[in-house]
Parts: sequence; C-alpha cells; structure tokens
Amino acid sequence: MCRNTFLPTKLKGIAMMNEKNRFSYLFGSNAPYIEELYEAYLSDPDSVSPEWQGYFRELAALPGAVERDVAHRPIQESFANLAKRHNIAATAGAIDEDLLQKQIAVLRLISAYRIQGSGAAKLDPLGLKAPRNVEGLQPETHGLTNADMAVQFSLGEGDFGGATKLTLADIISKLKQTYCEHIGVEYMHIENREERQWVRDYFESRLSTPLFSKDEKRYILKQLTASETLERYLHTKYVGQKRFSVEGGESAIAGLNYLVQNAGKYGVEEIIIGMAHRGRLNVLVNTLGKQPADLFAEFEGRQEAKLPSGDVKYHNGFNSDIATPFGPMHVTLAFNPSHLEIVNPVVQGSTRAKQRRRGSDGRKQVLPVLIHGDSAFIGLGVNQATFNLSHTRGYTTGGTIHLVINNQIGFTTSDTRDTRSTVYCTDIAKMVAAPVIHVNGDDPEAVCFAVQAALDYRNTFQKDVVIDVVCFRKLGHNEGDDPTLTQPMMYRAIHKHPGTRALYAEKLVKEGVLTEKEAEGYVDAYRAALDKGEHVEKTRLTDYESKHRVDWSKYQGQDWREQVESGLPATDIQRLTEKFTQVPEGFGLHNTAKRVLEQRKEMAEGKQPIDWGMAETLAYASMVTNGTGVRISGEDSGRGTFSHRHAVLHDTNRSTSDTGIYTPLQHMADNQAHFTVIDSILNEEAVMAYEYGYACSAPNNLVIWEAQFGDFANGAQVAIDQFISSGETKWGRLCGLTVILPHGYDGQGPEHSSGRLERWLQLCSEHNMQVVMPSEASQMFHILRRQALRSYRKPLIIFMSKRLLRFKESMSPLENFLEGTTFRPVIGDTVQRADNKSVQRVIMCAGQVYYDLAKAREDAGLQDKVAIIRTEQLYPFPYAEAEAELAKFPNATEILWAQEEPKNQGAWYQTRHRLEALVKDGQKVRFAGRPASASPAVGYASKHKAQLEQLLADALAFE
Repeated sequence: MCRNTFLPTKLKGIAMMNEKNRFSYLFGSNAPYIEELYEAYLSDPDSVSPEWQGYFRELAALPGAVERDVAHRPIQESFANLAKRHNIAATAGAIDEDLLQKQIAVLRLISAYRIQGSGAAKLDPLGLKAPRNVEGLQPETHGLTNADMAVQFSLGEGDFGGATKLTLADIISKLKQTYCEHIGVEYMHIENREERQWVRDYFESRLSTPLFSKDEKRYILKQLTASETLERYLHTKYVGQKRFSVEGGESAIAGLNYLVQNAGKYGVEEIIIGMAHRGRLNVLVNTLGKQPADLFAEFEGRQEAKLPSGDVKYHNGFNSDIATPFGPMHVTLAFNPSHLEIVNPVVQGSTRAKQRRRGSDGRKQVLPVLIHGDSAFIGLGVNQATFNLSHTRGYTTGGTIHLVINNQIGFTTSDTRDTRSTVYCTDIAKMVAAPVIHVNGDDPEAVCFAVQAALDYRNTFQKDVVIDVVCFRKLGHNEGDDPTLTQPMMYRAIHKHPGTRALYAEKLVKEGVLTEKEAEGYVDAYRAALDKGEHVEKTRLTDYESKHRVDWSKYQGQDWREQVESGLPATDIQRLTEKFTQVPEGFGLHNTAKRVLEQRKEMAEGKQPIDWGMAETLAYASMVTNGTGVRISGEDSGRGTFSHRHAVLHDTNRSTSDTGIYTPLQHMADNQAHFTVIDSILNEEAVMAYEYGYACSAPNNLVIWEAQFGDFANGAQVAIDQFISSGETKWGRLCGLTVILPHGYDGQGPEHSSGRLERWLQLCSEHNMQVVMPSEASQMFHILRRQALRSYRKPLIIFMSKRLLRFKESMSPLENFLEGTTFRPVIGDTVQRADNKSVQRVIMCAGQVYYDLAKAREDAGLQDKVAIIRTEQLYPFPYAEAEAELAKFPNATEILWAQEEPKNQGAWYQTRHRLEALVKDGQKVRFAGRPASASPAVGYASKHKAQLEQLLADALAFE
C-alpha cells in the first residue's frame, strides 16, 4: 500500500535541496514517517513515488550506509551516521526521544481541541464574537512546527472515521472540522468514561458534518420558510402587537420539527414541550398545527371566551397528534406564565406521571423537551433545581433534551459581563455532566444534526443533553422596544443580515437541490395559505386518539360538598393495619419505630385513640389497596419532619446504604397501586412545580407536596401564584395537588410558625382551591380520602398543626374513622349544657388555638356563656354548616373570631366579611388575636407566651 498519498511538496522535492538541508528531514519527528516509506520501498520499490525511489537508491549508495535488503531494517542507525557525516546533531537515541515527545505533543493538541475547540468554533451568525481560549489549539504551543505536518502520528483513543494514524496536517484539519466549524461540542467535563467516549466518537467519526438527502434539505428549507414567513406576516398584519418573534432563530423551529419527526424511531410516542415566550406562536402553528385563523382571532380579540379569565396568546398551551414517518406523535406544549423557566419542573412532573402510566417502557415513550432563553437558562435558580432533580430516584424522567434559543442578548443586555459569570449560558448543565452541543443558527442542517445527536445520546444513556442554538434577535424584546438604544453595534450587523432562510436557500440553489424559483415558491405558497388562515402542509391528525389518554370527564365535578364514603369498616382498618405494621423477618427496627408500630396495632383495635400519623397511614393504605396511587414528596417525608409518619423504615443492622430500607405501604397487596414517598432536594420552587405538573397528569392519584415548615412554601411562591391558584381560571387546567403546610404558634420564632395562611386565602376565588385547618386526627384521614375519591379536582391546602401530632386531645376515637363518618367542614361546640340560651358569645376559630381557648374557657368557668365553633374548612367557606351551628345559640350577641396569628395575618381579613354575612340583627363581629406585626411571629419565648395569654384573655373577657 502506498504511504505517501499526503506527502507534502517540501518532502517530494527533497532531492532538489542542498545536501545538508535535504538530510535534515531524516531526523526528529519525520524519521518514523520516512522509515515507513523506506520499509515499503524495500518490500516493493514501486509502492513509493519515483522521487522517493531515487532518493532511497541515493541513500543506499552513500559512504557509510549499510545495505540490507530486508523489510523492517533498523535504518535509524544509518540516519544517525548520515547525520554525523553532515554535521547534524542527531543520534538514534535522540531520534526516538524526539519522536516520543512529538507524539505526546500531538495527543496534547488533540485533547486541547476536545476541551477548548468550541471556543474557536464559528458559532456567531453575526461574526461579532471573537474566538476565545484558542492558545491551546496552536501547534506551536505544544512544540509542533511546520516540519511536523507531514508526519503520521497515532490518534490515541478515538478515531476519525476508522483511522488510527494520520499526518499532523490531517489531524488538525479533522479536529477543526469536528470542533471548530458550525458545531462546537463540550463533553470533556463528563466524568463517566463511556459517555465521554460515546460523544467523542459520535462527532469525530462524522466530523460534525451533516449528510442530509435532497428531500431532507428541501424539508428543512420549508420549515425555515414557514417560521420566517409567519413572523413577517404577523409583523405586517398586527403592527405593534407583542408576539415575541423568533426571527433570527428560525433554525430552532426547524430543529424542533426535526425532533418531532424523528423521535419515533427510538420508540418515543409522546413529547412534552416547555418553553417561554420567544418563538412560542411559531411552535403553536408550525409544530403543533394550531390553525393560523385561530391565532389571528386571538390577535384581533375575536376568540371565544371559554374560561373565567383566560390568558394572553403567548402563554397558552396546546396539544395535538402529529403524523411522522414512525407513527403518530402526541405533542403537548405546556401552559406557561411570564415567569419564563418556571414551566420546566412542571413539564418534568407531567412527564414522570405519564411515564408511570405507561409502565416499564414509559421513559422511552415519553420525552420531555425544554426550550430555553439564554439569559433565563443560566439566570433562574429553578433551572439549577430542575437539573438537580434530573438524576434523583423520585424525579428522573430518563433524560431531557434542552434547546437553547441563544440570541446573545437575553432581555436587554448584550454584554455577558452583566448576564452571567460563566463562559457559556449553558454552563449550568455541566453540573449534571450533560453534553453541550453549540451550533450556529445560520446552519439549519447543523442544528438538525445536533438534534439527531441529542436523540441518540438520550436514547443511549437516558440523560439530559443540551443544544445551544447561537442566533440573534432581529427585533426588540417584544416588538415594541427599540434595541438599537442598547445594542447599536449588534443591530447594525443584524440589519445587514439577509436572514437564515435566504442564506440556506442560496446554499441549496448552489448545490442544485432546487432552483431559486422553487425556493421563492415555498414563500408564496405559505403566505397564500396564511391569507386563508390555513396550513400549507397538513401534519396534524384529527381522528387519532392515544390509548394512554386520560378520561378527564371523570374529574369535572364542581361541587365541593360532593358526598363520598370516606369512612372504612372496622374489619378493613384492622386488616390494613396488620399489613402496614409487618416488617421482614430479621429486620432491625429502631426502638422508636417499633413502639410506633405497636401503638398503631392497638389504635386499630380501639384500645387507644388514633393519632395523626396513624390517620394518614390508614388513608394511604386504603387508597393504594383500592387502585389509587399515592405520591408524597418533601424534604423529610419518609420519616416525617416531626417523626410522626414513619412511612419508610430503616434496618438498624444494615451495613450499606443500599439495603435495609422497607416501605410497608408498598407491600399491602400483590396488585396494589403504587405508593411513592420521597425525601426531596432542599428546594421548594422546583419541587412544588414538579408535583403540580405530576398531579395535572395523574388525576387518579393522590399527589402531595409537603413543606418542612409551612412558610418554606414562600420559596415556591411563583408556582403557587401562577399555577396552583390560577391554572384553572387561566388555562382550564384541573389539578388535585395536595399541599401540607405545618403551621402553628408554638414559640419557635418567625420562620417556624406560619404557613402564611393569609396569602393562600387572598388567592382564593371562584372555588379555585380548598384551604383547611384540621383540629382532629380523623379530619386528616377523611380530607385525604375525600380528595382522591371525589370527582372534584381542585388543589387542597392543609394547614397541619405540629403540636397536635402528639396532643392527646386532638387524637380521634376509632368510631370517627368508620363507615358513615366523613370530613366535617365545621365542628360545633362540644359542651353539654342544659340550655344553649345562656351562651352570650360564640367564638369561631381554626386549628390548634381551639384547644388553648377550650382550656382557658374551662379554667375561667365560662362554658355556659361561651361556645366555641371550629371552622375546619376556610375556603370554600362552609356558610350553611356555620349558619347551622350558630343557630344553636339564639341569644348570642357576639361572634368573635380568635386566631393565633397577628391581626394583619392569618384568616381574619379574609373571613371577616363571611362572618358578617352570617350575623343576625343585634349581633356584632369582634376579633381576638396577636397585634398586627411585620414579622410572622416573635422570637422571644416570654413574649410569645404573653401574647398567647393576652389573646385568650381578649377572647373570653366580658365588660
């Protein structure tokens, strides 16, 4: 085989050089290459070029040369002797050492490209970004010179299309093509060797070069045409209206459509997309198949008002079934508020629920896709938390494909010194060792190639992968602002840019893929279709229904008083308790857990009252054995923050962390529904949003998010405001998420007292949520079962007292759990009097303060004068039930609302008008509670005690 195919001209013309220079090429890093040629010459003189044949004949004839007509002869000795004759400082040993050093230098250079090559890649369509960190890519940095370019070197690990040795010139050429053209790949941060090598081999074997057919290229051009033409059509037809155009980033739409069309080859049947505003209208029309006429109606304010409030067009979601070469693909675009990336954990939760519904193949069949903005991706903490969830047992979805529409501006700032502290906006993904594929947005084929690589990677490793489409934003942030005020230089370049579609069309015309007239025809055809309010291509299926679709007609109930049988037969309680108090033989139970299980057996037999932990456990056990799955997550949910739940037991004899964990509620029956309890990451925003998304896609499950302390939900306020409280009225999204918030004033200071009841009640309207504050263990049992058994799918917010978990008076007798019992929205006064006409004041309250009031009333001997009514459900307010209880005290002149919380907090201001609606002539409404405060609670124990004593005195004082 001829080995001088890539022989440089300088070596081919070696015989023309002066003798000393000519022989200098025999040494250093070129020696092994010439040795290979010489060995080939000895085996077959015709295998090398005539120039080298002559050279080697001349070499053999030189004085001191030893003629050995055998292959693999050690010619280094001859070269060394020749070097001495011609005063060249080289020896056989020096040649070997130099070669070794050169080989090491080449491997360092290859490694530099793999690590830093993206910094020199041609990623910016505007050409404004200078290459960064390119010193390591220069051969001379590693001691390599032009004289080394013709030498063959080993590539070490990896190859470029099967080669194991290449000349340095070829190595550099292929490295540049792989890492420094329109694609730049970052993967050397991946710790797992198999994953790292997979990415390396994938791109190096293909030289990061897409190879699409003519039909595929025409399809890509059609996608670009649709994206650009829709934006320009809207821009001229609806002047000044916000739409968050994707002009400049049209390749992202082409890439997304390529993903939808090709994901099916891996068994994907459903894609759930989360994205903010930019490009959303384009995705709705050109990816999901929303009728342009329907979009125009929204622009013109003609759309039908189907919901109480609705939302703006660039927040709305959509779902459809798309025809692909691999079968129907169900695609959902999640609803998203203006809080940008908050939708990401919602998508993950929805994906997880749908994957579970599909069984063992769920992670393969349902794919989450998140589309990010550059500044929001790195800037919003919810993304860090979502990445942190991605590999955890209770939250992983088997890999997400992230697509960043990187317009290099973000909102208004184009200077990255103001938007991040990292080189790339995608550096946040490195925390989970996700590969990052940077790609020039002006090369739609490269974008589709990157999408294909991402699909391959996700299918192989079930992990996240990021595609960074570096593009630009043609217009202002929302079409109403002038970006030249803050980015004059960038927008000078943008105004000169012909557009991605035009550049790609020109490329295809030059390649002979289509004619210029045909390319323009795509634009004309799409615009003509828009004039009719229709689509050019009909890819949306209208008569297909997936077998995995949830029948939401079962969950449309709107009556919160809907009656269900939430009590259980005594025999069922005993049978369930027997199952969830069993542990495997030889299991080393902690003494506390052992005592809890023994007590639960006695509770089931009616030998002692049932506490809150037992009440919860009974509710869950009854549900999973009857086909209702249960999922609980929170920062300490397995044990329970207050060591009350003990849903997960730990073997004290275990030797490793992977064994000795037993969850009794997962072993109730052979065909039971799932019971999942998760100790979540230390984050509220992403986890609550995740569970909201899960609950929205699993209406037949009881899904619970539990705060470690109630006010920790503050960290999830966006999820509360934008999804839980308003998702139904804005988007028609029903959700049965249950939120448990530990709440109660026990002298633990400002951060461990209040679940901010007032904030939740302020958000209540249109029967959007249920807010309860139970005071007895049986109430917890019934409210949990009621939430799962009714057709009423509204968020349930439970303010749970920490103190009552072990407070004997709040425990419930067995009969309160039996058939015929149910949740009581209002609990009337329990004092037995000869005549209620003696009652002058009725105190209404919620939660644990009831027990303080009852004791103070008893101590003061006021049972005949004061009645106490517990309002267990604060919203929807139980008017009829409260009125019925108040009617029992016809002579009462006062209705007093008593609460633990400061006057400007708690339920007072959201309940006062409801009480005023209940009063009779001659009655007045009063208040007793802590004074208004800027802080949720005091931190001084003495002051806490004094305030409690004062509110009790105010509640019971008579003039």
